[in-house]
Amino acid sequence: MGLKSMAAVALLTVALLAVPVLSTPDIEIKKLKNGDCDAGWECSGSKLCCNGTISDYFQVYQFENLFSKRNYPVAHAVGFWDYRSFIVASTFYQHLGFGTTGDKKMKMKEVAAFLGHVGAKTSCGYGVATGGPLAWGLCYNHEMSPSQSYCTEDLKYPCVDGADYYGRGAIPVWWNTNYGRIGDGIKVDLLHHPEYLEQNATLAFQAALYEWMTPKKKKQPSAHDAFVCNWKPTKNDTAEHRQCGFGATMNILYGDLVCGQGFIDAMNTIISHYQYYLDLMGVGREQSGDNLDCALQKAFNPSAPSPPTAAS
Repeated sequence: MGLKSMAAVALLTVALLAVPVLSTPDIEIKKLKNGDCDAGWECSGSKLCCNGTISDYFQVYQFENLFSKRNYPVAHAVGFWDYRSFIVASTFYQHLGFGTTGDKKMKMKEVAAFLGHVGAKTSCGYGVATGGPLAWGLCYNHEMSPSQSYCTEDLKYPCVDGADYYGRGAIPVWWNTNYGRIGDGIKVDLLHHPEYLEQNATLAFQAALYEWMTPKKKKQPSAHDAFVCNWKPTKNDTAEHRQCGFGATMNILYGDLVCGQGFIDAMNTIISHYQYYLDLMGVGREQSGDNLDCALQKAFNPSAPSPPTAAS
């Protein structure tokens, strides 16, 4: 493990140890001279911290309600995912606006939206599953039977001998290029150690939040900006049916794998998780917002042909 990766993992370990309880007592928000706020260990050094923190309105019991079946014996990541890991991971992004943008309803909606993606992408629920198909989010932390190593030739992020780049994490990551890019973003060497995303739940959430908060390309919105409507669509976006809302988050994260194909199951499942979580959090699915789907949206970044697999 490189020194930078060791330092990053050590920092996460210290952060976890610094959270002695799962419920956070009320913390007085301190207004700083420059207009920023210090809201305690979760959020500081930003005007957005003046809005409070995620644990103010999203607590352990709500996380347990959303992912109530994740530790059932038939699940595939028993004991891995927990509230604390999510909150610690979120501290890297709360000062940037994750869960701290807008009024309380908007803040809760963004947490539900992000976790809706997570739940849909890690679910082992099915039609007659106990509790229903939407209760089984965070059932997995990695792809169970990968069909390949997901290694493609790339000069910047070349495959590492012995490493396999199959799907891992809260919003699963595939391919060496994505592990390298996200690893650079969170300052952890995921290219050499992709296994970290199935060994450390905080890192797994942090990688997913990096994807949520980071645009895929310049002059494109992040999923966060598209959801909270910090993004103003261009005329071209409008012509291609892209507007701010939950639908655009699917477009940004998955492109034409999910969007622009009508009301397909892959899209509907993600929407269903989001709305289910809104209900459980007391916000209600009627507050889902405009532009909920991406059925007619043209992808921001249309899929290229499948990348060539590097010779083994």
